[in-house]
Amino acid sequence: QVQLVESGGGLVQAGGSLRLSCAASRNIFNSMGWYSQAPGKQRELVAVITRGGTTNYADSVKGRFTISRDNAKNLVYLQMNSLKPEDTAVYYCNVVYLGNTYWGQGTQVTVSS
Repeated sequence: QVQLVESGGGLVQAGGSLRLSCAASRNIFNSMGWYSQAPGKQRELVAVITRGGTTNYADSVKGRFTISRDNAKNLVYLQMNSLKPEDTAVYYCNVVYLGNTYWGQGTQVTVSS
């Protein structure tokens, strides 16, 4: 089993930055990802990173968000720059471990215009 704990969300003005962190309770050899869920919408992929550092981003965040991970510390980060009101959502950390999918509790990001 894997526990994921996110932190770093908050309220920021448009154009600002936030850095989200996610701590995993064990070493993750698979990809780690960040998803977002806005009110009334489905949860969707924001960014994913393999253990080797290969990344993939949703088109809406390319050039603004950067995902990274620290394998030694079981951490994954999401640096969010040039934030827009439409980025407002709950952000969830995600891993797949031994065939099971795990989610963190989520952290709220609110971007004011």
